[in-house]
Amino acid sequence: MRSKERMVLTLLLATVVIVAAASYSIGQQLPSEGQQGAPSADPIRDLKLSPEQRERIRAIREEMRGERAAINQKLRETNQALEEVLDSDNPDDRVVEQRLRDVAEAQAASMRMRVMTEMKVRRVLTPEQVATLRTLRQNVRDYRRDRQENNELRRRERVNRRGLPERNTIAPILPRLDSNRRPRP
Repeated sequence: MRSKERMVLTLLLATVVIVAAASYSIGQQLPSEGQQGAPSADPIRDLKLSPEQRERIRAIREEMRGERAAINQKLRETNQALEEVLDSDNPDDRVVEQRLRDVAEAQAASMRMRVMTEMKVRRVLTPEQVATLRTLRQNVRDYRRDRQENNELRRRERVNRRGLPERNTIAPILPRLDSNRRPRP
């Protein structure tokens, strides 16, 4: 399930990067050289879109706007319906299952929309631009992974500074049993 979520996030990010290309102005500044490690601040400049490509991407985005809004509204409604069932005093298992199916269908429709939009936009790009897009995506993945690792290291350092053992904070602290010790009868 984790890899599925990553794939969805990667596709979403790529779609956002490409679709956002249409809304950025040509004159944005390049990132300063001091911003090493962070993803490019202006992926549109990196893609080097022509005015015709920008216009075609803008048209794709406009064409999909109504359908995207309807799908997002349906997703919000299905999530809200699921929350309402879960918040009830005695939720019926069958109703919860149905609401889960509704949410899954809405999420699938949302993902389908993102993928189809990306496919249309990719047809506008040159092979070099697609290669640049792949590099930008990899940079974002690397950046996120590094940030997550750094956050985990900082969390561990905070725990260690407090003198607390590294453990699951939900579980109680119990003495470790000696493996050579025989259990009591």
